[in-house]
Amino acid sequence: MTQITRRSLLQGGTYAAVFAFAGPFQGYVAHAHRGFPRIAGYGSLTAVPDLRDGVVRLDLPPGFQYRTFHHAGDFIQDGVEVPGRHDGMGAFVGPAGRTHLVRNHEINNNVNASTGSPPDIRLGDKPGYDPLAKGGTITVQVDGRGNVGRSWVSLSGTQMNCAGGATPWGTWLSCEETVNGDDVGPDFTGVSNAGMRKHGYLFEVDPKGVSNAKPITAAGRFAKEAAVADPATSIIYITEDSFLFPSGLYRFIPARNPMRNGKLANAGSLQMLKVVEVDRAQLWGTQVDAEYTVEWVDIADPDPDMTGKSNNDAIQMVGLQGFAQGAAEFSRLEGAVWWNGKLYFTSTQGGVASDPLGGAGYTLAANGFGRGRGQVWCYDPTTSTLACVYESPSSSALDLPDNITVSPNGTLVLCEDGGGDNFILALTPDGDLFTFARNADSRQAGQEFAGAVFSPDGETLYVNVQSSPNATRKGGYSVAIWGPWSSGPF
Repeated sequence: MTQITRRSLLQGGTYAAVFAFAGPFQGYVAHAHRGFPRIAGYGSLTAVPDLRDGVVRLDLPPGFQYRTFHHAGDFIQDGVEVPGRHDGMGAFVGPAGRTHLVRNHEINNNVNASTGSPPDIRLGDKPGYDPLAKGGTITVQVDGRGNVGRSWVSLSGTQMNCAGGATPWGTWLSCEETVNGDDVGPDFTGVSNAGMRKHGYLFEVDPKGVSNAKPITAAGRFAKEAAVADPATSIIYITEDSFLFPSGLYRFIPARNPMRNGKLANAGSLQMLKVVEVDRAQLWGTQVDAEYTVEWVDIADPDPDMTGKSNNDAIQMVGLQGFAQGAAEFSRLEGAVWWNGKLYFTSTQGGVASDPLGGAGYTLAANGFGRGRGQVWCYDPTTSTLACVYESPSSSALDLPDNITVSPNGTLVLCEDGGGDNFILALTPDGDLFTFARNADSRQAGQEFAGAVFSPDGETLYVNVQSSPNATRKGGYSVAIWGPWSSGPF
């Protein structure tokens, strides 16, 4: 067992008020090791053939089955080729016992990018928000065994659509993890943004229809990852994955309650989380038993003028407003989920691991901000407290958690985006970690899991195997997994 020690890594050496964390996950210390978990979960993983075609793509516990669908390169009813980069998903009640899955595609390339890039997707016969952008969402009607009914493009003309989040008023929020646009310099790949509309916004999607493709600019322009709404207040919490720079946790307070008319208006206020009495608390170095009293600072200009800025400067413009007021720094905030009155979210490269990311050859430009192997955080709005409920001691325990969801029993499901093999792991309310699935697809070796979400009836876990930006069109697909859930912690 590896014990995480309490330490101060806050700016200026000041240590915030820290208390023993109570409630779910309080029992966790960093004790799990891949292949030798503290609890067995559903049992040892074995190779399981895909019911689509008999190919082994996942290792799963005994009794579990799966079928993949919507492989990149497949076609849906409106003649659109399914693009790659399958990412965040939301699950909604559909017709005849089916689920409406709304799925993001994290595509960065614009239409001027090199040939062979993923195909453009369109909102019907219209170009969507930006004719030069290739990302968006596809909605699919699917049953609990991965059999697909009707599918359609529900948002197009956006970029880098990442984790997103379902709302309590019944819509899907799709986030752009970029600030590309004609007003800023070339993107991180060096591709020109000439002629493009502004990106970096929140878009709302009707799971039964299509999006109006109008950005919620009041929610800010920054590298958004996930957006999760508190059902009691309709406040939307947004994570930021600023790859090369510190990231913040935001909340958007709608000016009008979307529960009343079932949609989000483009009006409200944006804020960033701050540790009380500590300026720019460096929470990317905090350990598992830390708890902080927090507050929120206002962002005066959530959609600033970025004209003439480099992409690196532009992507920091909103966050720097919060940091100037002492907002807390995190390392690459990605997945988020709401459960039992609290917000749980991942810091992908947070923590102090025994095998730091990149080792001796680590460089910021290549590996991003933070050298840890990942953290899971919990924010409680009723007590205004923030707690780190799990910090990975090494890549053998948990390697770069990204998307996150919650099972019907309150177990957190974590999608890895690390090096080498990637797994779906789970953290129970008792603080135990176990392994549920491994990416065993030889054609997608090392690719991340993304978009994990349970069907509305809790009987099927849907998840994506993403493909790298340089993979062929045949990379990436969605998966439906089912089996003896009642025999284990899910």
